[in-house]
Amino acid sequence: VRWMMYWIVFALFMATETFTDLLISWFPFYYEVKMAFVIWLLSPYTRGASLLYRRFVHPTLTRKEKDIDAFLVRARERGYETMVRFGKRSLNLAATAAVQAATKSQGALAGRLRSFSMQDLRSLPEQ
Repeated sequence: VRWMMYWIVFALFMATETFTDLLISWFPFYYEVKMAFVIWLLSPYTRGASLLYRRFVHPTLTRKEKDIDAFLVRARERGYETMVRFGKRSLNLAATAAVQAATKSQGALAGRLRSFSMQDLRSLPEQ
């Protein structure tokens, strides 16, 4: 449980830090403060991650639980619809490519057979 709290808080920190790093990285000792914060989160003596998780993250997640569940259901439905649409499109493209390849090869084969048959007819003695 302790590691779960740490990784959730650390993931949230990294997500926000990606955007805020551009704005505040020029402050003096920024990287040292960031490293001290990560050590504070990780330390078993301070239990910073569990403190932040229990005070901020868990209450927010419990308040928004129904919204998160509804979003996941919508995302699953959209994902299924998207996969079906792309599957149909890819099957149509594959069928079109197969038909085009067959017609091109059929034309080449017919021309080749025609040339063989003309040679065969010419080589027959006339009767």
